Amino acid sequence: MTISPQTASSPEAIRTAAGLLFEAARTGVPCAPVRSLLAEGDVASAYAVQEINTQRALAAGRRLVGRKIGLTSVAVQKQLGVGQPDYGMLFADMARGEAQDIALADILQPKVEAEIAFVLGRDLTHEQLTAADLFRAIDYAVPAIEIVGSRVQKWDIRITDTIADNASSGLYVLGSRPVKLDAFDPRLCGMVMEKAGEPVSVGAGAACLGSPLNAALWLAQVMARVGHPLLAGDTVLSGALGPMVAVQPGNVFDVRIEGLGSVRAAFAKE
Repeated sequence: MTISPQTASSPEAIRTAAGLLFEAARTGVPCAPVRSLLAEGDVASAYAVQEINTQRALAAGRRLVGRKIGLTSVAVQKQLGVGQPDYGMLFADMARGEAQDIALADILQPKVEAEIAFVLGRDLTHEQLTAADLFRAIDYAVPAIEIVGSRVQKWDIRITDTIADNASSGLYVLGSRPVKLDAFDPRLCGMVMEKAGEPVSVGAGAACLGSPLNAALWLAQVMARVGHPLLAGDTVLSGALGPMVAVQPGNVFDVRIEGLGSVRAAFAKE
């Protein structure tokens, strides 16, 4: 399908963009970039596209269990011409276990990122949240592998494409050993991701907006402001600690984060 450029993000254009991304997810066939349907840099309309498909998911019975943060790398922000992160929804059916072979058919154009996941023990409903509020609300942290994906052909994305596409979310795997916030340093912890015993991505907490806690606070403030606050039990994928890596059939990725432990994502061979 050829997408005709528009000069404004009309309600019709927003609905059309949402429909294209929804059909791409349903059929497993990536669509053309949707940015030409939206006004250039129109982040608000991109989130409106995301919200349409979020409501479709909820109406279909999917359960919202948290959020993911994207664009936490300053270099990637500059590449896409933005000055802040973005967010997407996490649903229960996106979670995978460490001992579970992940089918490549479950996600389009998969890539993996190593992250710190925070699980909340308290609601964060106040719009004027502080770091102290966030610290009290976090129940524990675990290492995580986010399996990002794109419903857009060949990952040909700009900021409005990725936001509209639920921040290019896909699946995720959480580590199995919860760690309290005072038992490790989210900012200084080192990370290494290995494939078949060879390092393929390295980084540290500071690569994620200076600290994954900075990213989580940004998210909590934004979610409260838009009327969808983070709640007790929610999982927050706080953003990549190092470069993403493309996935091939049969790949097994092991991530170790200093003070936090390890997590594995294994992909089926077919």
